[in-house]
Amino acid sequence: MSPGEDNITRISIEPEKQSLLEHHAETHFTAGEIVRDIIIGVSDGLTVPFALAAGLSGANASSSIILTAGIAEVAAGAISMGLGGYLAAKSEADHYAREVRREQEEIKTIPETEAAEVAEMLAHYGVEPHEYLPVVNVLRKNPQAWVDFMMRFELGLEKPEPKRALQSAFTIAIAYVLGGFIPLFPYIFIPQAVDAVVASVVITLLALFIFGYGKGHFTGSRPFKSAFETAFIGAVASAAAFCLAKVVQL
Repeated sequence: MSPGEDNITRISIEPEKQSLLEHHAETHFTAGEIVRDIIIGVSDGLTVPFALAAGLSGANASSSIILTAGIAEVAAGAISMGLGGYLAAKSEADHYAREVRREQEEIKTIPETEAAEVAEMLAHYGVEPHEYLPVVNVLRKNPQAWVDFMMRFELGLEKPEPKRALQSAFTIAIAYVLGGFIPLFPYIFIPQAVDAVVASVVITLLALFIFGYGKGHFTGSRPFKSAFETAFIGAVASAAAFCLAKVVQL
């Protein structure tokens, strides 16, 4: 093919490619980190206060005491979980920044080795030398793109969002509070703990089932299996706490 024919082909393909991109709507789920934070917060928020309330009910505590202890636990748990989420996201961002600096230094000091690594990675995907050499040369002319390429394909690291740490902290904390008040809700209106714990078990297991179904739907696993697993874990935790309180009383 002559250069002129190649240019004509390129010109004819570009509008077609643009048209395809405009008419193709991506349906991939991209809010994975937010959903993960919500899952962490709600699952712990539902389970821990639920087990605490069941345990105190087993110890024959009054509804007012259980409610007070539960609210204190929700507040402390939300702060603790939020802080944990913040530190985890901050550590991830620090690790990414450190690896970026390392890659930038290696590109400056040992460019031939880094170029060989790019060639090796592309060859791993079945790209032939005459095909990947132009790519390697283009990356060498653009250091920032080269660093981004190495971070993603060599190290498997994605650049964290700048406000990811604070976002994670608030998401987990709020999700924990929302989940934590569900098992405590019956104790607000039912003065007798033996009656309130029954209502708490029913409401919380239902909430765990719904939450598990939603978690399975968003994470791509089987929703009903996820729902039953989540409800079962919550039931085991509360039963263990209730029975332990009874044993301690003996």
